[in-house]
Amino acid sequence: MKKIQEILEERVLILDGAMGTMLQRYKFTEADFRGERFKDWKHPLQGNNDLLSLTQPQAIAEVHRKYFEAGADIVETNTFSGTTIAMADYHMQELVYELNYESARIAKEVAKEFTEKEPQKPRFIAGSIGPTNKTASMSPDVNDPGFRAISFDELRLAYKEQVEALLDGGCDLLLVETIFDTLNAKAALFAIEEVKEERAIEVPIMVSGTITDASGRTLSGQTAEAFLISISHIPILSVGFNCALGASQLVPHLEVLSARTEAAVSAHPNAGLPNAFGEYDETPEQMASQIKEYLEKGLVNIVGGCCGTTPEHIRAITDLAKQYDPRSFALNS
Repeated sequence: MKKIQEILEERVLILDGAMGTMLQRYKFTEADFRGERFKDWKHPLQGNNDLLSLTQPQAIAEVHRKYFEAGADIVETNTFSGTTIAMADYHMQELVYELNYESARIAKEVAKEFTEKEPQKPRFIAGSIGPTNKTASMSPDVNDPGFRAISFDELRLAYKEQVEALLDGGCDLLLVETIFDTLNAKAALFAIEEVKEERAIEVPIMVSGTITDASGRTLSGQTAEAFLISISHIPILSVGFNCALGASQLVPHLEVLSARTEAAVSAHPNAGLPNAFGEYDETPEQMASQIKEYLEKGLVNIVGGCCGTTPEHIRAITDLAKQYDPRSFALNS
């Protein structure tokens, strides 16, 4: 099977769309989240999407399947909140290894199905590593700007457990995504490097930040260029942006990355900006017409969708991307 690095030189690769948006369609209740195994859990579990890999694995597999059918080359594991830090909200820290392992295993099984059917289009699994719900470089308390809710070392250890489980479950890549605080991302990248060294393995790493407002900065205050510089000591497969903004608003920031990195460039924006009800209205056609600018300008190597996107969005993006060459870049990982 061709390595992902080789395929990236041949064509634009397609990442999947939103997992949460698809899971909302199932309208799972508290009882569905609990399943039989957690029916007596002392704390509410509704909203813990990562847990569904254990209690509703068929639904998770079905979502992956729909994205592969729509044309995705890469799907992300259902592990966005799969750290002890994020799982503390549900008192489920002990389940972190199992959650990540099972999520990776489910995705890998579906990927194998599709790769066997279409060996000329191998499918890959990216272990989704979210930012956690704590920030290492900013205080959550306006009255105490020096206070930090978490340390770099606590983050590193939490990410390390997640990374080990994702790799054991069969992930081909690791995606550190929705980075609003680059110090958190550095802890994740440090943990990945530790695991790579301990296991004497190489793993392609995707890094994706999030620009949170019109000023073009991450939540911790970095511009696109500063973000790129601060992670450039790590060998990565790709760098990009996801979430927070719609496709058209990401263009200037992708231009900065594309001009300044030798890695591949990725983008998985939201389906526009949320409306007054927090929902995303952009149709697959509207989103694809904006992503066309990325492709015409040769800005990206990997493109997909974040909040509000569905297999229909990914199909529209897939059909469009086939018409364009990928951005040329130098492989350094």
